[in-house]
Amino acid sequence: MFEKLGILEMRYEELNQLMAQPEVAADSERLQSLAKEQAAIAGLVAKYREYKKTSHTLEETRSMLGKGLDEEMAALVDEELERLKGQLDALTQELKLALLPRDANDEKDVIVEIRAGAGGDEAGLFAADLFRMYTRYAESKGWQVDVVDSSLSGIGGFKEIVFEVKGRGAYSRLKYESGVHRVQRVPVTEAGGRIHTSTATVAVLPEAEEVEVDINPDDLKVDTFRASGHGGQHVNKVASAVRITHLPTGIVASCQDERSQGRNRMRAMAVLRARILDREQRQQELELARERRAQVGSGERSEKIRTYNFPQGRVSDHRIGLTLHNLGSILEGGLDSLVDAVATEDQAKRLEEQPI
Repeated sequence: MFEKLGILEMRYEELNQLMAQPEVAADSERLQSLAKEQAAIAGLVAKYREYKKTSHTLEETRSMLGKGLDEEMAALVDEELERLKGQLDALTQELKLALLPRDANDEKDVIVEIRAGAGGDEAGLFAADLFRMYTRYAESKGWQVDVVDSSLSGIGGFKEIVFEVKGRGAYSRLKYESGVHRVQRVPVTEAGGRIHTSTATVAVLPEAEEVEVDINPDDLKVDTFRASGHGGQHVNKVASAVRITHLPTGIVASCQDERSQGRNRMRAMAVLRARILDREQRQQELELARERRAQVGSGERSEKIRTYNFPQGRVSDHRIGLTLHNLGSILEGGLDSLVDAVATEDQAKRLEEQPI
């Protein structure tokens, strides 16, 4: 780890010298590139220098112990040594975390797909609750939410809803939401007051750039149809809705939220690219099974990750064994406590495999 940090520090100084050269300063494009690289490592280098300074101070303080100190002074030195050791341990942990490989998708916008699972109409209502929860969470982060496609159930829920979340770091926070979500409550359709269990699946896909997914236009089948509103009635007199099928994989994406066929096609293609990229990444991850097991949950669609228990007002995340008794605030978008806990556990497991 410290060898890596030493190399980064040397590169930081090299960048300083390069940017000070007149020929580099005159080349705005190269100067911008070097400045961007320097900015990316500046925080880590500063933390490493703080570590080295603290380590040096610790050694100097430790050397004072053998110099015939009186009892009171020796006690003060011991106290300072403990403080410096704690500070050094904290800095070591911060440096290890900073050196963990970053997920290349973390800063991307995302496409979220929620589908009703077991439980009939109640599962559809739960899917609507999850959509509302994620919408409120996105609002609290200043992210933009746009519905791409949806299929309504009979009593106001969703059989399926697909939406985009656009904003800095959206994927880094929402990626932990993939999996099966379970709800335990008395449905509005239950006259006897019995508690039912229903499920909904959530898939969080990073939006893929065109260069990341090579799609041959000849492999696409594009269908247009009239967009439907609540109850299935047609809301447009023209065929503005678009359904695109990727023939080699059978993956389908559709969009009917926009009035313009062109806009619907563009957004359907964004969903299609994300689904194809997700499929490719999952195939790659299957080949890295050991690495996958080390992560917090696999993100598989079939994995039950969380239970929302209404009678007891609690939410339990099964991946990390965490139970919180603030169901109401979580459903209103207060997800940070859950996301932070899962992300921290994920980091801890990755650190176990990080060479020192």
